[in-house]
Amino acid sequence: MKAIAVIPGQPDSMHLAELPKPHVEDIPGGRGVLVRVLRVGVDGTDKEINAAEYGVAPPGCDFLVTGHESFGIVEAVGSNVHALAPGDFVVATVRRPGNSLYDKIGLYDMTLDDTYYERGINLRHGYLTEYYVDEPEYIVKVPQGLKQVGVLLEPASVIEKGIHQAYEIQRRLRIWQPRRAAVLGAGTIGLLATLALRLRGLEVCTFARTRPPYLNSELIASIGGCYHSSQDVSLMDASRDHGPFDLIFEATGYAPLVFEAMGLLGKNGVLVLSSVTGGGRSIEIPADKINLGFVLGNKVVVGTVNANREYFEMGVKDFSQAELQWPGWLAKLLTHPVRGLENYAELLSTLTEAKGAIKVFCEVAPVP
Repeated sequence: MKAIAVIPGQPDSMHLAELPKPHVEDIPGGRGVLVRVLRVGVDGTDKEINAAEYGVAPPGCDFLVTGHESFGIVEAVGSNVHALAPGDFVVATVRRPGNSLYDKIGLYDMTLDDTYYERGINLRHGYLTEYYVDEPEYIVKVPQGLKQVGVLLEPASVIEKGIHQAYEIQRRLRIWQPRRAAVLGAGTIGLLATLALRLRGLEVCTFARTRPPYLNSELIASIGGCYHSSQDVSLMDASRDHGPFDLIFEATGYAPLVFEAMGLLGKNGVLVLSSVTGGGRSIEIPADKINLGFVLGNKVVVGTVNANREYFEMGVKDFSQAELQWPGWLAKLLTHPVRGLENYAELLSTLTEAKGAIKVFCEVAPVP
């Protein structure tokens, strides 16, 4: 079977590879689930892996199959799989357990291990292939009504985790009831964060660089959010008009904004960080002012990274509610399909160069 792969450590090595088709028997104890891949989303992680910024091949391989945003249909299950059946639409989680206590209780996204396992990223093959096989605990069923947008559930799981963690942390306050939120960034993650916060009843202001009107700003307005271009309105000015913000979700990939956001967070507020930023950028910050505000204001900063299945299931619930409340909104995020694994060069160039792209994805096979 075909797969899109890279040679870790070798820049611009993306190529079409051939792999043997997996079987349910590859998983012992009758617990195998064979999935035919239908769609796989790509993002900055895939671009950075192809640039050899990170990514490690599985043991015994000199290449890594990429792709971590999966959507597929079950083709066969082992004799001890009862919650899934052929014909079910599914997504798969990304992280796999290591050896820490958290890994052992299913919180593998909270591992203490220095070495971690992520399909399509680190030490495990990903989903940009025709089939994969895995255990049922890492596979989440998707309702028939969400089959056209299921490929968005992996990025949604990251924002679900971040928002849920914010609420979990603030249970210490007994009656934390956030009213105003800011989302920094209006890409896929920022749009999904705006959606999730609106579904929870918050007033949401989303900030990005591009001046409106354009698709992203129109999507935000259509669900009752407000949009500001950072070229026209500073975070500080917007905070005076709309804040202080009880929750800020950062999804820009631009680390200096994190420190600016710290200064705009309201008392008892939570700042959720979702960007993974590399490089060695340094800036000057008002450290004493930020420290004072966090201490006296009981503020919190928390990060969110690849999620466990609990957050994928939260994403399914939010997507179901969104389809009822704003039908068709999620599908508008799927802006740039590329058909066929053999068109990996087009997939990469679309991800890198396409203007106005929200979600680029590979249509490996038609969605039935």
